[in-house]
Amino acid sequence: MSRRGENIRKRKDGRWEGRYSIRDPHTGCSQVRSVYARSYGEVKEKLYKARQSVKSISKKQSKSSKVCFHMAAEEWLSVICSEKKHSTYVKYRSVYKKYIQEKVGGVLFSELDSEALAGIFQMEEKKFLSNSLQNSISCVINQILDYAVSQHYSSTINYSRPRRRKEPRLTEVLNLSEQTRLFHYLYDEMDIYKLGIIVCISTGLRLGEICSLKWDDIDFADKTMCVNTTVQRMSIEGKGTRTALLEGEPKSIFSKREIPLSDDLAKMLHDYRTGAGEYVINKNKPMEPRTYQNKFHKYLQFAGIKKTNFHTLRHTFATNCVNGGVDIKSLSEILGHSDVKITLNRYIHPTEEVKRKYMNSLSAIYGQFLGQQ
Repeated sequence: MSRRGENIRKRKDGRWEGRYSIRDPHTGCSQVRSVYARSYGEVKEKLYKARQSVKSISKKQSKSSKVCFHMAAEEWLSVICSEKKHSTYVKYRSVYKKYIQEKVGGVLFSELDSEALAGIFQMEEKKFLSNSLQNSISCVINQILDYAVSQHYSSTINYSRPRRRKEPRLTEVLNLSEQTRLFHYLYDEMDIYKLGIIVCISTGLRLGEICSLKWDDIDFADKTMCVNTTVQRMSIEGKGTRTALLEGEPKSIFSKREIPLSDDLAKMLHDYRTGAGEYVINKNKPMEPRTYQNKFHKYLQFAGIKKTNFHTLRHTFATNCVNGGVDIKSLSEILGHSDVKITLNRYIHPTEEVKRKYMNSLSAIYGQFLGQQ
């Protein structure tokens, strides 16, 4: 017999059944659902949880009919602004404004579906988004959706984005001949700007890190250098295309690191410290990264080396370390990586000379089998 007002009854097969109603969001019609258990108490508990779930869904549907994607995105961006680095906030805001807002910003969550989200990645004919940019867009979308779910604006929405075959990108590394020519040019009529390039190829500093390096970051007694800051040019919110040079924390918590200096490099830096100015490269303010990269390109031109990115110095440093026998764990910490896999996969580029050395070593082993000295 059913319990009056509870919609619970005992079935002929001995099980207890509890019934509840749920509204179909597509048709608007009410549907009856059931839960089953072996005892009255158990089915009553299941029925209570089911009804609470229905209330929660109803609450979400009510909110989703009033909240559009842009409202949730702006709320999420304000949270990011208060909790993350300013550079992270600027990047996320830029990705949202440029690639997401126009396509789904005005769509209510009650009308948002996987097809609309997938459409964000569709570009005009002969235009495409790089894999890196697609990853950034997907990251922002997913974080906004997670925020919307947490605020009961939406239920979880799964979507798929087009996958482009990732073309392998060859990483530039200066070979021994190019390094020789570059060092000869840098040591000829040395100045602080040329010394900065030597610091980078000798320690693996990033462009933003050398541009914001301070004299106080260098301990001449212990011959160590601390990486505490980086600098980059970023857009100013509400100022159109205007940008500003902003100094902040390095790329990640692992990028804050202490790097031991060689005796020669420590002496060279000590000799160039005049006492005037806070920053190593640009005295009283951080060096503009673009300006310093342009200087590097001129140095390459004068040294007779093809134009390459400033980051090549970091890759060259890592390659030289491995070729010199530095263990991967130590190199990973010097570079400020969170995982040695990053060091192995992105920064290890054995030279032809090293490969030939290994092949000759193998040949020598085989020669011993034949009694050769």
